[in-house]
Amino acid sequence: VFGAAALAGAAIGPEADVKTEEEHSDMNTSAEHAAPDPVRGLAIAGDGLRIVVDDPELRRGERETLRFRIEDDRGETVRDFDVEHERRMHLILARRDLTGFQHLHPEQAPDGSWSVPVRLAEAGSYRLFADFSHGGEPETLAADLRVDGPADLRPLPDPAPTAVSDGGYDVRLDAGSARPGEEAGLRFTITRHGEPVRPEPYLGAGGHLVALRDGDLAFLHVHPLSDDAAEFAATFPTAGRYRLFLQFQHEGRIHTAAFTQEVQ
Repeated sequence: VFGAAALAGAAIGPEADVKTEEEHSDMNTSAEHAAPDPVRGLAIAGDGLRIVVDDPELRRGERETLRFRIEDDRGETVRDFDVEHERRMHLILARRDLTGFQHLHPEQAPDGSWSVPVRLAEAGSYRLFADFSHGGEPETLAADLRVDGPADLRPLPDPAPTAVSDGGYDVRLDAGSARPGEEAGLRFTITRHGEPVRPEPYLGAGGHLVALRDGDLAFLHVHPLSDDAAEFAATFPTAGRYRLFLQFQHEGRIHTAAFTQEVQ
């Protein structure tokens, strides 16, 4: 049997491996067109950088200091970061069921480490995203946090065109038909007591938007389109459901509204 398999392999192998230069070129071109847009936040390390969290175990409902650092491939703490969206470091927290969203701005210590006070009210597994730019390249590294206790996980809400923010503002999302691999325009209209609200500048734009993919919590890079309106462009890499977290500022306070976006 082994001899027959070897003979068959010898007969088939060379013919199967022979391809013309034109065929190789066509295959490479097809692969380039088929490759999905890259997503971030799926790994603890990438591009020679790694996020290290001092203590990923947090106590439920307690205000604690979360400390972390970014290391290079030599294990040295990275100290130089670019300013992006008016900050040198953005820290996003979300529980695995896409609840408990927080957007924080840590402070950097002289040794290069970062720290920020946090309070996680619910037990469960959380994903931490360090979103920053280093050497002109945007990076998003992620790590897990754990809060002990019984976790009451919630199903992802069904898609809906409207949501109410944590400050009682009514927000409407106009996204059209979002398709995988194609840029989608996301426009948010904000009202309060039926009157239109013009958001104040926040992080250099009319708002800040974070998109996380249901399941693996892939972090999408979203581009603001306007300095004075909550308008964005996002490319959803795959079909499925995504959770959108819009943050906007009005009367000096930051408000958050969440939406489920279906991409198909």
